[in-house]
Amino acid sequence: MLKQNLQFKLSQKLSPQQIQLMKLIQLPTQAFEQRLKEELVENPALESGKEESLETDEYEAEDNFDDYDDFDNEKIDADEINIDEYLSNDETPDYKLQANNYSDDDEDRSLPFAAPVSFHQDLINQLNTFILSEDEREIAEFLVGSIDDMGYIRRSVQDIVDDMAFTQGIYTDEKNVERILHIIHQLEPTGVGARDLQECLLLQLRHKTPTDAVSLAIAVIEQQFDAFTKKHYDKLLQKFDTTQEQLRKAIDEIEKLNPKPGGSFETNAKAIEHVVPDFAIRIVDGELELTINGRNAPELHVSKDYQEMLQTYKDSREKSSSQKDAVQFIKQKLDSAKWFIDAIKQRNETLLVTMNAIMHYQQEYFIDGEESKLKPMILKDIADMVGLDISTISRVANSKYVETPYGTKLIKEFFSEAMKNDQGEDVSTIEIKKILKTVIEEEDKRKPLPDDKLAEILKEKGYPIARRTIAKYRELMDIPVARMRKKI
Repeated sequence: MLKQNLQFKLSQKLSPQQIQLMKLIQLPTQAFEQRLKEELVENPALESGKEESLETDEYEAEDNFDDYDDFDNEKIDADEINIDEYLSNDETPDYKLQANNYSDDDEDRSLPFAAPVSFHQDLINQLNTFILSEDEREIAEFLVGSIDDMGYIRRSVQDIVDDMAFTQGIYTDEKNVERILHIIHQLEPTGVGARDLQECLLLQLRHKTPTDAVSLAIAVIEQQFDAFTKKHYDKLLQKFDTTQEQLRKAIDEIEKLNPKPGGSFETNAKAIEHVVPDFAIRIVDGELELTINGRNAPELHVSKDYQEMLQTYKDSREKSSSQKDAVQFIKQKLDSAKWFIDAIKQRNETLLVTMNAIMHYQQEYFIDGEESKLKPMILKDIADMVGLDISTISRVANSKYVETPYGTKLIKEFFSEAMKNDQGEDVSTIEIKKILKTVIEEEDKRKPLPDDKLAEILKEKGYPIARRTIAKYRELMDIPVARMRKKI
């Protein structure tokens, strides 16, 4: 049986320009600066800095853009001025490309710079202090190459033996690799080259000056590692027939160790990301003042040279086909430059209106900095205030920072759901998390509070919250369960 259905589907598609604008809005200051540099390189019709005034205003951007469509109807002849020369990169005079601020007797000095040594190269350099045969050195260097950024070798010795044979043509056995691995374990930082956390901790403990606490710590890790990781202290006390004080000292020794020896190597660690605030909020005469980072609002203008090229073509009586092609290129670049300038203006307006709404919504917090003053606020609240889409507010909040008198904050931190207290008032989940964190910090670590007990305490403080909600907030704050918070 044949059926015919007629369906109407209403869909809204974003133009390429709108998509690009959304991407610009999402970029934080540093990424936006990089995007700006890329656009300046890609589009020669776009220039940065203040635009110098012309002797006459016949080349104003508005006038030139209005006249583009007239060019298509012009008569084209081949014998006229070649506009291509305007687009030549070779026209730049040499004096603009060279510096001439030195004399013949000036020395050509260059400043030295320090080239950081990588984690693995540092280990190779340490190997040079050992007397090794050529075969031993090949195995040792292969083992160093197998160490990950955290300092571990996470492959079995058998896999390493097979891999050396197939990929390097190095034929050896497990016993020989184990022997060379003991040499790797003598390298710094101590613990590097371990196969797992247990071995890593043991390598570091055995490197310490022997004491009763260190000896007990070695026995705990060597014989009862599972009980230690699960904090079964009663079992450890019974197993080693020791006192709580002696066990506490041993555990203190273990807690001083580095579980990620490779991560401590400064050039191996990820580069520290310096946050550049997109906004600044200051209190002036008791009133809040909002400013946008000037790096978000650069001065851009359309190139006068490109406008003059169009004017030259327009004033020409006869025009060649090659000139028309060149003009099409110029028009495209000018259109793109004008759109990019407009997009940046729209971006800055969007950022300012959004942050201004957030600032006024959370005015009490920005005045005195007390987190308990943060009101429940969701994306829709701000979207309704400024008349923008929720997705646009999200793009601003998730990637932008604001400098306040109380530190630089990620804007999305000001957003939170609302919950009712025992008075029926809306309170921010941020406030509840802060109270929960304080209760956990003040608990007796010998008897940490389970989630149901935490729920009872918060209820007593006026916040009736379910146990599962307590668990959710605790996990969001990276706070472990009660058993894992236990100390002896």
